Amino acid sequence: MFARWVHAGVASTTRCAIGCVCEAAGTAARPHLSIRDLVAAQLGSWLLQRRTKDSGIRARSSPTVCGSTTFALSLRDISEMMLERGVVVSHETIRQWCAKFGQDYANQLRRRRPRLGDKWHLDEVFIRINGKQHYLWRAVDQDGNVLDVLVQSRRKAVAAMNFFRRLLKGLQYVPRVLVTDKLGSYQVAHREVMPSVEHRRSRYLNNRAENSHQPTRRRERGMKRFASAGQAQRFLSAFGGIAGHFQARRHLLTASEWRREMTDRFAVWNEVTGVSAAA
Repeated sequence: MFARWVHAGVASTTRCAIGCVCEAAGTAARPHLSIRDLVAAQLGSWLLQRRTKDSGIRARSSPTVCGSTTFALSLRDISEMMLERGVVVSHETIRQWCAKFGQDYANQLRRRRPRLGDKWHLDEVFIRINGKQHYLWRAVDQDGNVLDVLVQSRRKAVAAMNFFRRLLKGLQYVPRVLVTDKLGSYQVAHREVMPSVEHRRSRYLNNRAENSHQPTRRRERGMKRFASAGQAQRFLSAFGGIAGHFQARRHLLTASEWRREMTDRFAVWNEVTGVSAAA
């Protein structure tokens, strides 16, 4: 089975892999590719890097975990793209790889990133799971980096306090400013958990947090909604860390700067997932 992963589909992925490598190196030699081919190119280039059996399932899971979290692709989309290049893997296998390795990858990426901002934007959004309404609590800093997410069945003061305590425990520092909408639960949680922190309440100041829900909505549509609150929590915890790693705020960078930044981020990703060691 491992030999098939290494050798199958090499000829069909060569052109796409070369195009992806050229783009990462900042050259203009990349052939014209569609978005689907660019995604497949990255997946194919990772597959071509594995050489030894020691890399095992962890290295094999790298492209599929990245594809399912970074791009708006369903598990079956990724399975079909792998099949097109001679790699036979079912969507259920990809799901299990994401569940097994996704959170570990996200945790390692979080440990490698610099300290996050001291201005926290908090917001909650409705999500429907098995016909029941739940609330996805999300916190981001002033640069749009996802701090944490929490799926709960309520949005009362107790739920807000649970989220505040989870943030403090996970991040190990106290923010300078909290920005929320005018939901009363935030005011109670702020008074009980972080009374010394400045709290700004406005429906217009919190666009940063509200916009951060958009990638989740796109993934939710691709996944045909979440199956359970636990599954939503597990996926979104890994999704925020991995997807955020590949979002380099392109609108603030020149083309060459963006390519260099993405090259560095792909190198970190390969190191985290063990692909570099397997090459």
